[in-house]
This record gives sequence, C-alpha cells and structure tokens, in this order.
Amino acid sequence: MTFPFSLTSPPEFSGRPPEAADLVVVGGGVAGICTALFAARRGLRVAVCEKGRVAAEQSSRNWGWIRQQGRDLRELPITMEALRHWHDFAALLGDGLGLRTCGTLYVERTEAHGTDHARWLEQARAHGVDTRQLSRRDLADHLPDPPAQWRGALLTPSDARAEPWVAVPMLARLAQAEGVCILENCAVRGLDLAAGSVAGVETELGPIRAPTVLVAAGAWSRLFLRGAGVGIPQLSVLASVAATQPCAAPWAANVSDGVYAFRSRADGGLTLAPGFEHDFFIGPDAFFSFRPYLPTLRRDWRHTHFRLAAPKGFPDSWRTPRRRQGSAASPFEACRILNPMPNMASLSRAAQAFAQAFPKAPALRLRQSWAGMIDTLPDVVPILDQAAQVPGLFIATGLSGHGFGIGPGVGRVMADLIAGQAPGHDLTGFRLSRFADGSPHDPGSAL
Repeated sequence: MTFPFSLTSPPEFSGRPPEAADLVVVGGGVAGICTALFAARRGLRVAVCEKGRVAAEQSSRNWGWIRQQGRDLRELPITMEALRHWHDFAALLGDGLGLRTCGTLYVERTEAHGTDHARWLEQARAHGVDTRQLSRRDLADHLPDPPAQWRGALLTPSDARAEPWVAVPMLARLAQAEGVCILENCAVRGLDLAAGSVAGVETELGPIRAPTVLVAAGAWSRLFLRGAGVGIPQLSVLASVAATQPCAAPWAANVSDGVYAFRSRADGGLTLAPGFEHDFFIGPDAFFSFRPYLPTLRRDWRHTHFRLAAPKGFPDSWRTPRRRQGSAASPFEACRILNPMPNMASLSRAAQAFAQAFPKAPALRLRQSWAGMIDTLPDVVPILDQAAQVPGLFIATGLSGHGFGIGPGVGRVMADLIAGQAPGHDLTGFRLSRFADGSPHDPGSAL
C-alpha cells in the first residue's frame, strides 16, 4: 500500500521548538494529540513532538472503529465519554472526519460465545450502554440470509466508525488552531531532569524547558521510558489490515465474527482484517516480560504467529540500542515511521472466510494492505498515570488496539490529571504501580 503518510512529503507541522512550555507531549498519535487539545483548553502551553508524521503509525492504521461494545469494564466509562467527544468534534469539524453511527456486531459462532456475551452484557448494563443480545431469528430481521455459522450476536447500535488517517490529522489541525505547537520530524531523545524531577526534554532540534512531560509514544513508549529509568511490561503485536475495491457491505455495522472483521469505508469499499490473528516478533523485551504475559499467552497463543526477530529499527529489535551514547542520534530518529509488512496469508484467510460466509456477495478484491504495531500490556488495558519515581512524568500508553476510539476520552482524562484536576473516572485499574505491587495481570472483562 502507498500509505497516506510518508517521509517523502514535507511535514505539515514544522518549525522550531519553543524555549519553554507547560507540557511537552512525546508522540503525535491520537492519545497525544487529544491530550494536547484538552490541555490547551485548560490554559496550558503545550508542545507536541512527533519523530515522524502525526498519526503515521497505529493511529492511522487501525480499523477505525469507535466501539463501546466488549470493552473491559474499567475502560467502558472512558470509552463512552470518548464517543461523546467524537460527536462534538464532528459537529465542529464537519463530515470530513467520516464519523458514522453504525453499530457494532459481535457474532456468536458457539454457545460459549453467547455465554461470554451475556456475562459481559449483564455487567455492562450498569453503565447505561444500549447493547443487546440477538438470537438467530433476530439476526434474520436485519440480514435476510445470515451466514449459517452465526447462532446469534451482540449488537451496540450507538457505536460508530470514522476514517482514522483523516480524523487524527484533522484533530491535530484543530489543536494547532487552539494554540498547540506541533512539531513533526522532531524526535525527543530523552528527558531533562533536575533533582530527579522533570525539567524539560532534549529534542533533536533543541531543548524545551517544561515541568511536565506526557509519554504517549505507542509502541515506542517502553524504549523511551527505559531511558528515564521507568520500566513497563509493554510489548507490541502486528495487526494486518486491507482495504477492498468498492463493494456493498453485507451489514452496515462494524462486524466481527472472530475469523474476520469488516466495516464500510468512506471510499465505498470495506476495511477487512483477520478477527483475532496477529503476529508477534520475539525480542529482548519478550524475555523480560514473559511472566506477566503468561495469562494472556495461554488465552491467545492459538491466534498468534510468532516471528523470531523484529526487523532492524523496530522498538524491540535485537539491534535497537537501549542506551544512547553522548550526543548520538536516538533510535527514534533511525525509524521515524514504523511501517511493518502485513501478513498477507492472514489477510487471504480473512477474505476467504468472508467469501464463504457471504457466497452471494461479489468477490472481494483487495486494493491496499498495510500493518501496524499495537502497543499492549499484560491485562490489555492502558497505563494512564503519573510516574511516582519521576515527578512531572505522565504516561498514556498500552492502548492495546483500542486507542483510536477511546483516544478523545484518554486525552481529556490525561489533560485533567496533568492540570491537577479530578479525572472524573476511577483510574485505579490504569495505575502504573499495578505491575509492581503484586496485582494479578490476567486479561480483564473485555470480549
């Protein structure tokens, strides 16, 4: 695929770093951009430093789903808030975001799927979601000839979708218009500390004095935080996605049946992906994090393709330097856009399964394919917290493939945390210390 973000095109957000700011955000993905926007609305002077291009990594490579359904119950309130922000952004910015209320459908292929869905729904109802469980007969009311494998489904009508490679840059332009300084081609090499507290950052374009720094660097967060003496058990998995030639969607909703997932696109085609399949590159971090990931590994190993080594330049490549020497350039400058190759075999299996499920639909033709690296944590929910050992350092990472949809909610929460205001949600489940205080790391209530 010719991805919409490339280093061959001039940066949209350029200039010199400010001498000082109240907040420096490391990473120009959806979480970082949304935090910057809400922080500026709190009256803070904010600079966003992006090593490559805004949204060029996972924030533009995801499925584009804005999904409440199936969320871990710790995340659900923030996700519901995020959906409200998406509608506010669409009212302000117009149709270009591609926001559509379409619903999300999770197919039940087995009785166990139905049991899991019912269990989640019973707990989620307390939050006021509009989710309901559909029988096979209910499905037939929506789809004249549902696939034979579909026994029932879970449906959340208020869920939505948007076009991520368009939406996140639009939010960045909005943030810039509201006073945020955004700098592309500006890698942050490390923190400047004074008596153990944040005093600013060192960028490749010069220093910025700031009492507060937010690390929202996606798959790069662990490597960056290591340089600040903060360890997190974050790993990354590769997710492959494709766009089809224009075709009618069998169902208007975001749909996943576990084997494949699809949604309608603004260009008339479908975004198609394997439902659960992903790839994992074995690197040094995998060995250091083996124990906390054991529960997740037991659950997901059948869907994981293990690769022996990450390509050169990847955050967990065997050859990626973990320590900088003097004034040498950082690994963040060596790989400005993480652009992994998709797993075409996985995409082919997804396309074949789709064709078997909908034999009367025209044959799918894949127009483009791509992949992204999803930052994840052992319990598959993010860290949204301040690092107690480094005053002034905040972290928003490990969004585990949920970042696009939940991003505006995360941004508002982090902006208020940084501004010293109440976050409005219980953040106990997102604390950094849960990986050091003996808490269990089992994957939570998410479907």
